[in-house]
Amino acid sequence: MNKLIFTLATIAFLATGFTASAQHKHHAHAHQNHHTWTKLGSRVVNYKLDRDVIHVGAKDGGFTKLKVVVTGGAVNMHKMVVEYMNGTKETITLKHSFSKNSTSRTIDIRGGKRLIKDITMYYDTKNLAHSKAVVTITGRH
Repeated sequence: MNKLIFTLATIAFLATGFTASAQHKHHAHAHQNHHTWTKLGSRVVNYKLDRDVIHVGAKDGGFTKLKVVVTGGAVNMHKMVVEYMNGTKETITLKHSFSKNSTSRTIDIRGGKRLIKDITMYYDTKNLAHSKAVVTITGRH
């Protein structure tokens, strides 16, 4: 009888450990997804001084950080104006020449997690290779 009680107690103990391990892995996975980058939008840029607007909206949730990703060609990014859902705007001065296939630094948004309505990008291109750049804005929750 003692062997049976010991065996059942051992099985119960091991099952508790496996359940806790599975819950920890699930929590770690959820935490990891919390820090992934979400594509907010992309624009193919023209060969001139221009501006483009990416409409984000509340459906994507609030963000704390942004990044600019440039592929396909080079672009000179002057600034971005982020308009939040509450109507306030934040001007982010970049003044950066992005080469083909490059990424900006991580840009912290003022005020913590914010719902973004629109992002307006101001840029120009000096495209000697005649390949259009694609500018993508990503955000992190």
